[in-house]
Amino acid sequence: MLWLVAMAGALWVFLPTYVANGTAPFSLGKGPRMDLGATWKADGRPLLGKSKTWAGFFIGGTVGLLAGLLEEYLLLLAPPSLQLVPLFAGSLVASILPVALLSYGALAGDALGSFVKRRLGTDSGGRSPLLDQLPFLLLPMALIGIAAPSLFVAAIWPNVPEGVLIVSWVLVLSLFLHAGFNLVGFYVGLKKVPW
Repeated sequence: MLWLVAMAGALWVFLPTYVANGTAPFSLGKGPRMDLGATWKADGRPLLGKSKTWAGFFIGGTVGLLAGLLEEYLLLLAPPSLQLVPLFAGSLVASILPVALLSYGALAGDALGSFVKRRLGTDSGGRSPLLDQLPFLLLPMALIGIAAPSLFVAAIWPNVPEGVLIVSWVLVLSLFLHAGFNLVGFYVGLKKVPW
């Protein structure tokens, strides 16, 4: 039962990353590219590619931020005995920084994954297992570990065996959630490819 609560807590904390990554395509690729069309001198390929835009970054990041602040607000309304998942910071104002790190960090992680994909020769929109699914979660996880270690410990790494299980569970779950959301995005016309 405690494992289930711990896993639900980790999912609760990382919900802004999923929301941010899932809503970034609502920009429909409009607006200036994040790499501004620049190429990497060593290989002549784009830094990130045409699918990474500032509009997507700000739309997804802002929606993720608002979702996280709503989570914090709902938890703050609940009596302490019913707060089964961790608070981001203990107050709505104080939670802005960790939630922003999760939301915008997810999209920065996704952009980092695109950068690596371009260096490996994968075209923009091309499929690259693990690089398509995990950087959006790993970068915010690292940022929270640095900037909000108490949240990291409360949600992800209370001890070594439990931490390994929780991180593994979140990463595996992310593979399936990412695939599912991308399929939905493709079929409703928000994404050009189903991955």
